Amino acid sequence: MTEDRSISFACPRTDQPLEAVEGGYTSPASDVVYPLVGDIPWLFSEPAASLHEWRNRLHMAVQSVSHEIQGLEIELKNKNIRPLAKRRIERYRDACREHQKKLKKLVAPIVDKHVSGNLESYLAMRTRLPTDQGLHTYYANIHRDWCWGDEENQASIKQLRSVMNENAALGRVLVLGAGAGRLAYDIATGMDCEHVVAMDFNPMLMFVAKKMIRGDKLKMYEFPIAPASLEDDAVLRTLKAPAATDKVSLVLGDALRAPFADGFFDTVVTPWLIDIISEDLEVFAKRINRLLADGGRWLNFGSLAFTHPKRARCYSPEEVKAIVAESGFSDPYVSQSTIPYMCSPASRHGRQEKVFTFSAFKEKKIKAPPRYRALPDWIVTGKAAVPLSQSFKTQAMTTQIYAFIMSLIDGRRSIEDMAKVLEKQQLMQRDEAVAAIRNFLTKMYDDAQRSQGF
Repeated sequence: MTEDRSISFACPRTDQPLEAVEGGYTSPASDVVYPLVGDIPWLFSEPAASLHEWRNRLHMAVQSVSHEIQGLEIELKNKNIRPLAKRRIERYRDACREHQKKLKKLVAPIVDKHVSGNLESYLAMRTRLPTDQGLHTYYANIHRDWCWGDEENQASIKQLRSVMNENAALGRVLVLGAGAGRLAYDIATGMDCEHVVAMDFNPMLMFVAKKMIRGDKLKMYEFPIAPASLEDDAVLRTLKAPAATDKVSLVLGDALRAPFADGFFDTVVTPWLIDIISEDLEVFAKRINRLLADGGRWLNFGSLAFTHPKRARCYSPEEVKAIVAESGFSDPYVSQSTIPYMCSPASRHGRQEKVFTFSAFKEKKIKAPPRYRALPDWIVTGKAAVPLSQSFKTQAMTTQIYAFIMSLIDGRRSIEDMAKVLEKQQLMQRDEAVAAIRNFLTKMYDDAQRSQGF
């Protein structure tokens, strides 16, 4: 894949234009170089720190596989293991070994990129990687996109078509949260568009997308949560696209600091995104407005399952329509339909999802919201007082009690003995302490027994 240098990139720190240089892009306004990682622009606001953190996550992912293999080896030493169980575990162990090798090869561009970054860099930019984003986050989606998910993939495109005029021209398209790239690919190859830019946070997904759009084949193991049969707990899949395409460009970056010039795109697509990002939809809708040219189109597709702790931000379909219309867009045209979701032939899991699809046109330009900041001043500067919130008070007390319980574990004390100590220290009544200690130790025991899967 040859990177398309015709895209108007903007610095995620300053919003000023980026200039193409050997091996990446640079921002004269901020004196930062944004590298190409595996030939994909790495446009996070703090590129060195984000590369450093993704490398750490890779090491953790690889180590977790090694840990699982060690556990399987221990299981296989059990002389009473049933023959079929032994066969299954041996297959799974061998698959894990191969998976580890394939994973290392796939994400080698991160490992081979010699950069440094630290927490302070994130603090300065007030950004951070989501804690739920790891190299294996959405791992199953790559198999859906490029192996067995034709029914779902076709249903997704059908939903987008349902909110557009027949033969609608999409022009320059941006897909935010593109995942492993199948929706972007299907838009580029099956709709009337000039070019598609697919951006995501997760480098593993983007590296898979890169291979697919250039016509490569990739063999990766699928690890279904609920295998359909003995042979289905680890299935070697061949991932491939119907054909190569030069109409898709890939970008690694943060949708909340999208690194593109104002008004560059004619269409912005947000698949399975608006309900999972940390930013409020009222603000995010204004960011979409900024990215679109006058008269440009916002296409949204996916579930509506807002999980914000504040109920006021868990929007209903009616509220979503109102927010979009209040953000410089036309009243959204909506289609809702039930489609298959993650129905692997090797798994007993899979469901039907009622998706919420809309199309809305940019009718007016509105004032852009402030640059996204994930962290407050008292964390960034370290000078302001840390607020003593009720949640902090509760967590502080809980942490103190748990730390004290851990200090009592010496290989000799029972739960009853530990409860007596807590009562003596006037931390809890004995009966209450017994229940609390048992619950705490049960969780610790369960966590220790739980296998880290894929």
